[in-house]
Amino acid sequence: MKRILLAALLCLAGILAAVAQENMPAAEKNDDGLPRFVSLRSSPVNARSGPGVKYPIEWVYLQKSAPVEVIAEFEEWRRVRDWQGSESWIKSSMLNRGRFAKVVTPGENNLYAKNNYNAQIIARVEDEVIGEIEKCPANNEFCLLKFGQIEGWMPRRNLYGIYDGEIID
Repeated sequence: MKRILLAALLCLAGILAAVAQENMPAAEKNDDGLPRFVSLRSSPVNARSGPGVKYPIEWVYLQKSAPVEVIAEFEEWRRVRDWQGSESWIKSSMLNRGRFAKVVTPGENNLYAKNNYNAQIIARVEDEVIGEIEKCPANNEFCLLKFGQIEGWMPRRNLYGIYDGEIID
Protein backbone atom coordinates (compact mmCIF):
# COMPACT_ATOMS: atom_id res chain seq x y z
CA MET A 1 0.00 0.00 0.00
CA LYS A 2 2.83 2.40 0.88
CA ARG A 3 4.49 1.72 -2.50
CA ILE A 4 1.29 2.58 -4.37
CA LEU A 5 0.85 5.79 -2.37
CA LEU A 6 4.50 6.74 -2.94
CA ALA A 7 4.21 6.04 -6.69
CA ALA A 8 1.03 8.15 -6.88
CA LEU A 9 2.72 11.04 -5.06
CA LEU A 10 5.77 10.88 -7.36
CA CYS A 11 3.50 10.91 -10.44
CA LEU A 12 1.58 13.88 -9.08
CA ALA A 13 4.82 15.76 -8.33
CA GLY A 14 6.02 15.10 -11.89
CA ILE A 15 2.76 16.35 -13.38
CA LEU A 16 2.80 19.50 -11.23
CA ALA A 17 6.42 20.20 -12.21
CA ALA A 18 5.58 19.81 -15.91
CA VAL A 19 2.56 22.13 -15.60
CA ALA A 20 4.64 24.73 -13.74
CA GLN A 21 7.33 24.57 -16.41
CA GLU A 22 4.78 24.96 -19.21
CA ASN A 23 3.38 28.09 -17.54
CA MET A 24 6.70 29.85 -16.90
CA PRO A 25 7.06 33.23 -18.60
CA ALA A 26 9.16 33.21 -21.74
CA ALA A 27 12.60 34.71 -21.26
CA GLU A 28 13.38 34.87 -24.93
CA LYS A 29 10.86 36.73 -27.08
CA ASN A 30 10.16 35.67 -30.64
CA ASP A 31 10.02 39.14 -32.19
CA ASP A 32 13.67 39.39 -33.21
CA GLY A 33 13.49 37.51 -36.49
CA LEU A 34 15.17 34.34 -37.62
CA PRO A 35 17.86 33.23 -37.44
CA ARG A 36 19.32 34.82 -34.29
CA PHE A 37 21.76 33.94 -31.56
CA VAL A 38 20.72 33.50 -27.93
CA SER A 39 22.32 31.76 -24.97
CA LEU A 40 21.40 29.01 -22.54
CA ARG A 41 19.85 30.40 -19.37
CA SER A 42 21.10 27.70 -17.00
CA SER A 43 22.71 24.31 -16.73
CA PRO A 44 21.60 21.65 -17.42
CA VAL A 45 19.28 22.35 -20.35
CA ASN A 46 17.40 19.53 -22.05
CA ALA A 47 17.29 19.57 -25.84
CA ARG A 48 14.51 17.50 -27.36
CA SER A 49 13.80 15.90 -30.72
CA GLY A 50 10.57 17.90 -31.10
CA PRO A 51 8.73 20.94 -29.70
CA GLY A 52 7.26 19.54 -26.48
CA VAL A 53 7.97 17.53 -23.35
CA LYS A 54 6.52 14.41 -24.97
CA TYR A 55 9.51 14.26 -27.31
CA PRO A 56 12.62 12.43 -26.11
CA ILE A 57 15.66 14.28 -24.83
CA GLU A 58 18.44 14.16 -27.42
CA TRP A 59 21.05 16.27 -25.65
CA VAL A 60 21.66 17.74 -22.23
CA TYR A 61 23.66 20.96 -22.44
CA LEU A 62 25.87 21.54 -19.41
CA GLN A 63 27.44 24.94 -20.19
CA LYS A 64 25.41 27.86 -18.90
CA SER A 65 25.49 30.81 -21.35
CA ALA A 66 26.53 28.66 -24.31
CA PRO A 67 25.40 30.34 -27.54
CA VAL A 68 22.86 28.63 -29.77
CA GLU A 69 21.27 29.83 -32.99
CA VAL A 70 17.47 29.93 -33.12
CA ILE A 71 16.42 28.70 -36.56
CA ALA A 72 12.69 27.96 -36.05
CA GLU A 73 9.88 28.55 -33.55
CA PHE A 74 6.77 26.69 -32.49
CA GLU A 75 4.70 28.19 -29.69
CA GLU A 76 7.06 28.34 -26.65
CA TRP A 77 9.68 26.09 -28.26
CA ARG A 78 12.75 27.09 -30.26
CA ARG A 79 14.60 24.93 -32.74
CA VAL A 80 18.27 25.65 -32.17
CA ARG A 81 21.58 24.83 -33.80
CA ASP A 82 24.65 24.51 -31.59
CA TRP A 83 28.33 25.14 -32.33
CA GLN A 84 28.73 21.57 -33.60
CA GLY A 85 25.80 21.85 -36.03
CA SER A 86 23.40 19.68 -34.00
CA GLU A 87 19.75 20.78 -34.12
CA SER A 88 17.14 20.22 -31.41
CA TRP A 89 14.24 21.91 -29.61
CA ILE A 90 14.54 23.89 -26.36
CA LYS A 91 11.78 25.56 -24.34
CA SER A 92 12.07 29.34 -24.70
CA SER A 93 12.19 29.85 -20.91
CA MET A 94 15.56 28.05 -20.95
CA LEU A 95 17.02 30.64 -23.34
CA ASN A 96 18.37 34.09 -22.66
CA ARG A 97 18.78 37.04 -25.02
CA GLY A 98 22.25 37.78 -23.60
CA ARG A 99 25.02 37.48 -26.18
CA PHE A 100 27.84 35.08 -25.52
CA ALA A 101 30.41 33.48 -27.79
CA LYS A 102 32.10 30.11 -27.62
CA VAL A 103 35.73 29.83 -28.67
CA VAL A 104 35.74 27.19 -31.40
CA THR A 105 39.30 27.28 -32.74
CA PRO A 106 41.14 24.26 -31.25
CA GLY A 107 43.89 24.85 -28.70
CA GLU A 108 44.89 28.11 -27.09
CA ASN A 109 43.52 31.32 -28.62
CA ASN A 110 45.07 34.73 -28.09
CA LEU A 111 43.12 37.47 -26.35
CA TYR A 112 44.50 40.88 -27.35
CA ALA A 113 44.59 44.21 -25.50
CA LYS A 114 43.40 46.00 -28.67
CA ASN A 115 41.50 44.98 -31.77
CA ASN A 116 44.48 44.04 -33.92
CA TYR A 117 47.04 41.26 -34.18
CA ASN A 118 49.95 43.54 -33.29
CA ALA A 119 48.50 44.37 -29.87
CA GLN A 120 49.76 42.85 -26.63
CA ILE A 121 48.45 39.36 -25.87
CA ILE A 122 46.82 39.60 -22.44
CA ALA A 123 45.58 36.01 -22.10
CA ARG A 124 45.26 32.70 -23.86
CA VAL A 125 41.81 31.13 -23.97
CA GLU A 126 41.21 27.42 -24.54
CA ASP A 127 38.69 26.20 -27.09
CA GLU A 128 35.10 25.68 -25.88
CA VAL A 129 35.40 28.44 -23.27
CA ILE A 130 32.47 30.88 -23.26
CA GLY A 131 32.83 34.64 -23.01
CA GLU A 132 30.32 37.46 -22.87
CA ILE A 133 30.26 39.62 -26.00
CA GLU A 134 30.82 43.26 -25.00
CA LYS A 135 30.95 44.63 -28.55
CA CYS A 136 31.74 43.77 -32.15
CA PRO A 137 32.38 47.00 -34.05
CA ALA A 138 31.49 47.58 -37.69
CA ASN A 139 34.14 46.78 -40.28
CA ASN A 140 36.33 45.03 -37.73
CA GLU A 141 37.33 41.39 -37.57
CA PHE A 142 37.62 41.46 -33.76
CA CYS A 143 35.08 41.36 -30.92
CA LEU A 144 35.57 42.56 -27.36
CA LEU A 145 34.82 39.70 -24.97
CA LYS A 146 34.75 39.29 -21.23
CA PHE A 147 35.96 36.02 -19.69
CA GLY A 148 35.30 36.37 -15.97
CA GLN A 149 37.37 39.40 -14.91
CA ILE A 150 39.49 39.47 -18.07
CA GLU A 151 38.40 41.58 -21.01
CA GLY A 152 40.07 41.56 -24.40
CA TRP A 153 39.75 41.30 -28.17
CA MET A 154 39.50 38.09 -30.16
CA PRO A 155 39.08 37.51 -33.89
CA ARG A 156 35.49 36.76 -34.93
CA ARG A 157 36.65 33.74 -36.91
CA ASN A 158 37.55 32.02 -33.62
CA LEU A 159 34.02 32.41 -32.23
CA TYR A 160 30.59 30.81 -32.49
CA GLY A 161 27.76 33.14 -31.50
CA ILE A 162 28.23 36.13 -33.83
CA TYR A 163 27.37 36.50 -37.52
CA ASP A 164 29.88 37.72 -40.09
CA GLY A 165 29.56 41.49 -40.26
CA GLU A 166 27.14 41.65 -37.29
CA ILE A 167 27.53 44.79 -35.20
CA ILE A 168 27.10 44.69 -31.42
CA ASP A 169 27.61 47.94 -29.53
